[in-house]
Amino acid sequence: MAGSSHGHTPAAWTGVIIAVIGFCVAGAFMVMAQPLGFWAGMVIVVLGGVVGLIMRSMGLGQPKSAHAASLPQPQATVTPEPAGVES
Repeated sequence: MAGSSHGHTPAAWTGVIIAVIGFCVAGAFMVMAQPLGFWAGMVIVVLGGVVGLIMRSMGLGQPKSAHAASLPQPQATVTPEPAGVES
């Protein structure tokens, strides 16, 4: 999607960074065989999504009009008539 600004907002960056930190925490505790720490990391991952949604609702995300403009518009298709058929 060249030319698209999808995801280049403070809300998206913050949410993704928090989620990556959560995955790192969960991965470290999984290797150390500590289930409580693993689940704490998963809570951080979910927190990243919640923070991203809150920031988007505060106006720090991509505006809905910009998102709709970047979506591909459906094209009308023309079906050729079979050869030898007259209308």
